[in-house]
Amino acid sequence: MQRILSSHLPTRIGASVRIAGWVHRRRLLKSVAFLIVRDAAGLAQVVVTDPAVRAAVTALPEETVVEVVGTVTANGTAPAGVELTHPTVRPLGPPAVPPPFDLYRPALTATLPTQLDHAPVALRHPTRAAALRIAAAAVAGFRATLDARDFVEVHTPKVVATSTESGANVFALDWFGRPAYLAQSPQFYKQLMVGVFERVYEVGPVFRAEPHDTVRHLAQYTSLDVELGFVDDHRDVMAVLRDTLAGMLAEVARRAGGAVATLGLALPGVPVEIPAVHFTEALRIAGAPPDEPDLAPAHERTLGEWARTTRGSDFLFVTGYPMAKRPFYTRPDPARPAYSNGFDLLFRGLELVTGGQRLHRHPDYLAALAARGEPVEPYAGYLDAFRHGMPPHGGFAIGLERFVARLVGAANVREVTAFPRDLHRLTP
Repeated sequence: MQRILSSHLPTRIGASVRIAGWVHRRRLLKSVAFLIVRDAAGLAQVVVTDPAVRAAVTALPEETVVEVVGTVTANGTAPAGVELTHPTVRPLGPPAVPPPFDLYRPALTATLPTQLDHAPVALRHPTRAAALRIAAAAVAGFRATLDARDFVEVHTPKVVATSTESGANVFALDWFGRPAYLAQSPQFYKQLMVGVFERVYEVGPVFRAEPHDTVRHLAQYTSLDVELGFVDDHRDVMAVLRDTLAGMLAEVARRAGGAVATLGLALPGVPVEIPAVHFTEALRIAGAPPDEPDLAPAHERTLGEWARTTRGSDFLFVTGYPMAKRPFYTRPDPARPAYSNGFDLLFRGLELVTGGQRLHRHPDYLAALAARGEPVEPYAGYLDAFRHGMPPHGGFAIGLERFVARLVGAANVREVTAFPRDLHRLTP
């Protein structure tokens, strides 16, 4: 008999079926026992009245892996309105050692460090697993949206000879006796691939050796990167980002509806045109000094609330960041050269995306590096492509874990990361 998932049980009423999963909960009453089995699709209730089967169930601790064969019977009070009756129960392994917290409770009561120390079992909890399902659906939506717009997925090196962002901290390693670094982003490579495919994207890990110990930073995270050629300016990039976010959220609703329900979420709508303010106006709205070079987290929160109350939007573009705070490859605003054709996207008051238009002429790169006192040699392989003709282009990057954390209302990005890597954690 082929195994089926718990979600298929409502279509098999009256049939004899086989399910398998983990012992989620046991309720041992005087004359009957209820066994709740958890699989990848949800929960199934098993009603045990036979004394011998009841004795076997009594000996099975929570999280033991079992197989159950029984008859699907309608019961409106059971999960999904059905239960298994007249079962046989067979362990598929030895009795499990119970984890240091109860996975059958509606919420994990253990502290986040304890959950992270025991991540392989903590992630089994429906709320933790739901966040990861949402992340998977968001990535699927990211890919599908861009595939439909003739983007090509690329895969670029994660070990590089020089840092991507000038002056940023990098993880150094030994590459067969030569110095190398873990890539901070695929920025240089995705720009070069615009010269091949015009429109590209990548889903992959990036590494930041910045000693941040906050609820919004990780030393390794998943970056959703996009680069497109033949743009007029950064507004073309913003339009693609808007459509990409809408596609991601639509796929979350379609593919991860159960996870959304488990977490009790109301997914945000993406406006047809996301509101945008220039950096100088953002400072005024946030009550920051007009010479402030960047937005602090408190400023972002104020802007997020402003966008929600005055524009009815969970999203807000802040454009025209000062060139002093943008990487050397950013194109300045031709009308205001001290400001960039760059932007950040705030999602519910948190910076989610950084993007903009890039330089695309070789002499402009040489001038930009010279103005910052940067040598050309470390970037020679990257800059050479611009000698051979590159179109006006731009792009953006979305931090997946940060997006999911904000979407589900997690207080800490580690709550939605399977095995986070940060300043203190290298295991499990």
